[in-house]
Amino acid sequence: MKVLKFGGTSVGSAKNINKVINILNKYAQKDTIACVVSAIGGITDKLLLAGKLAQNKDVNFKDTFNTIKNIHFDIINELNPDNNNSILEYVETKLSELENLLNGIYLINELSPKTSDKLVSFGELLSSFIIAETMKNRKLSAERKNSQDIIITNSDFTKAEVNYSITNTNIESYFKTANHKVTILPGFISNSQSGEQTTLGRGGSDFTAAIIAAALKVEQLEIWTDVSGMFTTNPKLVKQAYPIDKISYQEAMELSHFGAKVLYPPTVQPVLDLDIPIHIKNTMKPDAVGTVISNDKTNSTSPVKGISNIGNISLLTLQGSGMIGIPGFSKRLFETLSQEKINIILITQASSEHSICLGVEQKDAEMAKSAVDTAFENEIALNKIDPIIIESNLSIIALVGDNMKNHQGISGKMFSTLGKNNINIRAIAQGASEKNISAVIAESDVKKALNTLHEQFFESKTKQLNVFITGVGNVGERLVEQIKQQRKYLKENLKINLRVIGLANSRTMVFNEDGIDLKNWKEQVANGEKATLEGFFEKTKSLNLRNSIFVDVTANKDVAGLYANYLRQSIGVVACNKIACSSDYENYKLLKRLSLKYNAPYLFETNVGAGLPIIDTLNNLIASGDKITSIQAVLSGSLNFVFNNFNDSTKFYDVVKQAAAEGYTEPDPRIDLSGVDVARKILILARESGVKMNLEDISNASFLSDSGLKSNSVDDFYQTLIDDENHYQNLFASAKTNNCQLKYVAQFNEGKANVGLQEIPEGHPFYNLEGKDNIVMFYTQRYPEQPMIIKGAGAGADVTASGLFADIIRIGND
Repeated sequence: MKVLKFGGTSVGSAKNINKVINILNKYAQKDTIACVVSAIGGITDKLLLAGKLAQNKDVNFKDTFNTIKNIHFDIINELNPDNNNSILEYVETKLSELENLLNGIYLINELSPKTSDKLVSFGELLSSFIIAETMKNRKLSAERKNSQDIIITNSDFTKAEVNYSITNTNIESYFKTANHKVTILPGFISNSQSGEQTTLGRGGSDFTAAIIAAALKVEQLEIWTDVSGMFTTNPKLVKQAYPIDKISYQEAMELSHFGAKVLYPPTVQPVLDLDIPIHIKNTMKPDAVGTVISNDKTNSTSPVKGISNIGNISLLTLQGSGMIGIPGFSKRLFETLSQEKINIILITQASSEHSICLGVEQKDAEMAKSAVDTAFENEIALNKIDPIIIESNLSIIALVGDNMKNHQGISGKMFSTLGKNNINIRAIAQGASEKNISAVIAESDVKKALNTLHEQFFESKTKQLNVFITGVGNVGERLVEQIKQQRKYLKENLKINLRVIGLANSRTMVFNEDGIDLKNWKEQVANGEKATLEGFFEKTKSLNLRNSIFVDVTANKDVAGLYANYLRQSIGVVACNKIACSSDYENYKLLKRLSLKYNAPYLFETNVGAGLPIIDTLNNLIASGDKITSIQAVLSGSLNFVFNNFNDSTKFYDVVKQAAAEGYTEPDPRIDLSGVDVARKILILARESGVKMNLEDISNASFLSDSGLKSNSVDDFYQTLIDDENHYQNLFASAKTNNCQLKYVAQFNEGKANVGLQEIPEGHPFYNLEGKDNIVMFYTQRYPEQPMIIKGAGAGADVTASGLFADIIRIGND
């Protein structure tokens, strides 16, 4: 004997009912089946709506009735196109009874619990009859048995209590004599001992199935629904969630209490008492393994079995110094809420006894506050306690697992994981059994929290990074292409799942919460919405994804001005834009502090030396206790390119134009050639060395002509290069005469810094610096005579993009 239960979605359409019949037919080849069915999906809600409308004298109840009628007729005609007269005749009779009942409710303007039970019973009576008769039409051995004939209760309407003595005898007696393979039974409905129609309350169809399974002492109860078992967390919010093969009753109950709607715990108590396993199966995917719920704890190896949540929570706080050491406050508080029939979902109390926090459904919050404030009005008037404080728009998330108590650090890992993603915890509760750790958080953070915790506890240590890139021009384009090329490698070898969520240029921007398809990203950006800096930030913020990283591939001051906003949202910042780090010292330090406070990485390796590990090396020296005494460097790949290619047979204008065309200079070459760019770089290195310094503190001996320095536009500047060719030729001639090379050098020594063009003699480490290379020499207490030297390409789209990419990967490896 097998007992199967099919929920409303499983019987919600003719297509799904056919799936149910196929499953029953397959099972019937080997066993006798008791099949409990719910009402057709959505019908119970429509019945209650029609009753409410009728009670309120709203004639629209007739429209709702007609919708109910048409749904049933459509399903009958689709299931039985050629032989449906007898089915239609019964259904029409029942629908006529339903219509008369609704008219009666309308006339007397009343909907009592007793009438409500009668009203909602039509759903299961109709669905069970349609399914049974359809099976018989198909020559299958099936019969319907009205559960009202065998399940007997008291007269507590809408949530009747079962008389198990009579009910179990009825069930055993019926199935001893039943001679067909499949018995279809309507779930949820029952009769009182006085013969009145009753219902079993929430989860009533599961309850019906559990009652029958317990009475018949079957080996297993199967509950068929529209999901493939109980998942590690909500699969609608976490795409990586997967079904749990085996789980204990206690774990299932905890998960169900905290939002996993596959099972309503009180309804399965009859099978739990007899240790009968429950198998959750998927009607749409009958071959899926599903989840087995049992008392077999030998299969429970993972410390955390699932993560669940309850939404629409309000947190009530009763606090005051008058509570300390005074017995009875908690008792009065709970009694007050109990009298108002307000369910308490979570309780936590400070050991100081100064406050008690309660989690309740948001819809009950104001009623609870009014009741409690009234009950404690005397203490409030005497300032012994404060009026109840309500915090709304909250949610409870919970880690569940029987084995959590045997593993140290679960709660620490939970809270640190949430903290790293800027998810604020308003309250914490953990039972003494340690099977559940609950935290109250903002409703808006639920998706991020579930994904973050699922990644931490259930995924094979793969870290998802969600990247938002603004500035997809020359360098930005190379970065996106590098990401596209390396995504598979990162996932397989570094366990980093790198997704590009947002892209923007100066005109348009595009977002995809599931990750932008990088095969045609340019077309998507071109067809995106109008771009604004604030709009890009607000969209990144509103998506609220874990491990979010904002990547700035611009030289825009306004973009740099938004870094603080991103960091305050725990969104990491990776930037090749030097403006922020070379801005006012207080702003530089603010960004550093925000990075630490909100656990949001702020990396800018490409600010100095493009892809060279200059800043990283400097930071490692400082972190290891070394101290920088001086720095000598050639930090401009563009200027090095220019002076390596400029000679007495070339034009300075032509060389600068070539450097710009090959992407070695900023769009405005004055930034490079004026020395401002180099000054910013040595400033950043000085600051990273621990020195307080601003840009104006750096001496800049520019080599540009006066007219070049005073130019008002890029075009004007280029014209000055043509006009002042002799000025630049004289610089080259002087260096050639002295057998030197022209290099634009940055120096930092004893707290002071300067930049300027120098004639470098033969034999100096800078002399043979080729192409667009950079070189940095760090003199430190540990390297006082022979400096630590870092040398390599310091400009170019590919190496700058690779530097940005390296910073992103560094965040992923943290």
